[in-house]
Amino acid sequence: MNPEELLDLFHARSGIVCAIGAGGKKTILYHLLHSHPGRTAFAATVFTRVFPDTLQVTPVIAEELQLLKQLSLHGDDVRVGLATPSEKSGRYGGLSPALISRIHRERGLDATFVKADGARTRLIKAPKSDEPVLPDDCATVICVLSARAIGQPLSERIAHRVEHISRVAELNSGDNVEPVHLARLFCREQGLLQGTGQRTVVPVINMVDDPQREGLAREAAESALTMSQRFDRVLLTQMQDPSKPVVAVVERT
Repeated sequence: MNPEELLDLFHARSGIVCAIGAGGKKTILYHLLHSHPGRTAFAATVFTRVFPDTLQVTPVIAEELQLLKQLSLHGDDVRVGLATPSEKSGRYGGLSPALISRIHRERGLDATFVKADGARTRLIKAPKSDEPVLPDDCATVICVLSARAIGQPLSERIAHRVEHISRVAELNSGDNVEPVHLARLFCREQGLLQGTGQRTVVPVINMVDDPQREGLAREAAESALTMSQRFDRVLLTQMQDPSKPVVAVVERT
């Protein structure tokens, strides 16, 4: 799959593209950023980890009132990483959605990739009432859950906000996560559809690292497609081999 096909699958060729959920959204955004041939930026509306050297962005880190001035010093750079300072080691603070929109517009960026919620490295999540934090002109929302959660007991070890997941997915704490529970998290209004409005939604089941997980992920994807008309396909992905990130595309039949 060439980079243009990948960007088209994720509806990530242009505009502000946000990722939410759990189980690798930042890694997916990084891969899309690398695949894009145009002028791009990475940002977050919540905290994010310090940009790795492999991301190959020009980091522009400043308080919001100074960020535009600092960014003007990098006018020729085609790929930038935007953040505010943080007192916590190893991470940056996020930007306001309005500032991300302004930078995208005024810098004439082809695409801006945005981490729009947090999951504390867990595999699945359901949002709280004020999530996700999306710019108004966000065009695409990539919703991510991990196939590795399937078959594991619902607990804080794998899940961010167990009580929210329990309510949305109809799953008791301690019970095993099944494919149908991922489908409910994708499809229900208090799940990952919360706050997405009429934006393009791209559900992604990540960490599909072996044939067994692919079978379970396909079951979850097919269930999701029967539960909601908000999307016509679910992407199954893995990032262990970056040359083949998409394992399968499950489409409505």
